[in-house]
Amino acid sequence: MTTRHIEFERLHNFRDLGGYRTAGGATVAWGALYRADSLGKLRGADWDRFLGLGIRTVIDLRYPWEIEAKGRIPEPERFTYANLSIEHRPYDQAEIDPDLDPWRFLADRFAEVAQDGVREIRAAIELLAEGPGPAVFHCTSGKDRTGLIAALVLTLLDVDEEQILADFALTELATVRLTADWHAANPGRTMRWPSYGRAPAQVLRLTLADLATRYGSVGAYLSEQVGVTPGTTARLRARLLN
Repeated sequence: MTTRHIEFERLHNFRDLGGYRTAGGATVAWGALYRADSLGKLRGADWDRFLGLGIRTVIDLRYPWEIEAKGRIPEPERFTYANLSIEHRPYDQAEIDPDLDPWRFLADRFAEVAQDGVREIRAAIELLAEGPGPAVFHCTSGKDRTGLIAALVLTLLDVDEEQILADFALTELATVRLTADWHAANPGRTMRWPSYGRAPAQVLRLTLADLATRYGSVGAYLSEQVGVTPGTTARLRARLLN
């Protein structure tokens, strides 16, 4: 039986994007595309398990300063590796005002990434279409930046919105461990925002609705704003669909 969640000791949110059905009746291939939290945490048995997946392309969506502080994947020279920081306006989720509507707040941050990061988003999608496979993309928690890229790639593969939202919400299974990691890394700090590490479908539902309202559809955003060409989409589908 194929497993969506790949179990690691130090990583909490590593998932196979296979198995989702497209409108045309195809299926996203298992073992071809993964999404993850920070691969800078890999070592020991986790590293051996990761290498066993045969991954050849690694896309790190974090800021360069995050990589400097937390480390990149071990031995990046083994892979086709790219650091494509899609977020341009940093914010600290632990410090979000608890009185705000948390899902609207996060959707607004997603909108900023969708607007600011078009060059890096296009480069990431092109690398997934054209680089050696299998591939993985990741940020710190594998939640927001990773979740947005996953949603955009699945949209290009013609997976319906309900499956895309369900995939996003699977991060909720990692929330407790992501929160525990934050506390371990920030002794003495108080987490102001009670929804840290959460990823309910509503965040992405709002984000996709915002893109459709602003650009006509998520597909139009990808083609007209991001600049994903029909050729890139065709290569992505040829690589990732069965």
